[in-house]
Amino acid sequence: MSQASSTVTSSPVTAKAAAPVSIKRWWNSWVSPWRLNRMGILGMNCRNHDFIAAYNPRSLFPLVDNKLKTKLLAEEYEVATPQLFFVVNVQHEIAHIEDKLMALDAFAVKPAKGSGGKGILVIIGRRGDNFIKSSGVEITIEDIRRHMTNALAGLYSLGGKPDVVIVEDLIQFDDYFKDYSYEGVPDIRIIIFKGYPVMAMLRLATHKSDGKANLHQGAVGVGLDIATGRALKAVQHSKPVTHHPDTKRALNEIQIADWRNWLLLASKCYEMTGLGYIGTDLVLDKVRGAQLLELNARPGLAIQVANGRGLLPRLRHVESLKNRMHRTAEQRVDYVMKTFTADGL
Repeated sequence: MSQASSTVTSSPVTAKAAAPVSIKRWWNSWVSPWRLNRMGILGMNCRNHDFIAAYNPRSLFPLVDNKLKTKLLAEEYEVATPQLFFVVNVQHEIAHIEDKLMALDAFAVKPAKGSGGKGILVIIGRRGDNFIKSSGVEITIEDIRRHMTNALAGLYSLGGKPDVVIVEDLIQFDDYFKDYSYEGVPDIRIIIFKGYPVMAMLRLATHKSDGKANLHQGAVGVGLDIATGRALKAVQHSKPVTHHPDTKRALNEIQIADWRNWLLLASKCYEMTGLGYIGTDLVLDKVRGAQLLELNARPGLAIQVANGRGLLPRLRHVESLKNRMHRTAEQRVDYVMKTFTADGL
């Protein structure tokens, strides 16, 4: 009887003790709008109204929403991009797809209108008649046919509309990132506003992200100093991390070599597309150097978390500059490398 009484009377005490801890944890994780505004954080409504709607004509969206159009445009403007092998336009072409794939040891399959990294199939090699994914899992030609069929049907495309499939060359992984990325090629997202690079982030693949450099799927985001290309801080699922979760390599050691050329490549996408506010996704090929992977007319906001600072002050600063003050990509890049430092704007 005394044991039962003890059990009953202890529960309210435990609950009362736990409540303040729970409330304190919630309170510490909550950031007021006033504080966000003071930090210069760009919110979704402001991004959509003040920058996407104001600087991105809707008639130009197909140039970046369709990866095939982006790739063809990049080739026209001589912007480095992975080689296009072939395109699958209709279902009956899939029946004989093995004839085209037999000559390829490594390649990437992408829906032209895919978003958020959905529908991308990366093949890094062959074992007999099977194909090896970046995660090490083996799949068959039937698996690839099924994947392409889903892509054509619009399973991965914006709005679920019918799509086409791109098969392109696979980026040759550079040894520099060997211990920083796991089971996949990392990429660098650079936000371009009116031709000026304003913020950058390195995205590192993890086992959890299935070898894809996608933050929503579990990749690590590393904020990069626009002026130098060195690491500022890193996050995974919006929480701070200091080491890669799989390789255990310290992330604060990262310093992107030839950083100015990365910024130049991204800046040139402004003239190429005519879009004022875009996200450029770049990758490093071991042989060919920096390459444009794709563009995004509605770049996400998580880059601010990875950098530990808001986009808004830099965006407003660029707006304040006189039109065509810096006419070339070289002039714009040199300007931001002097102005947007880790300790500055």
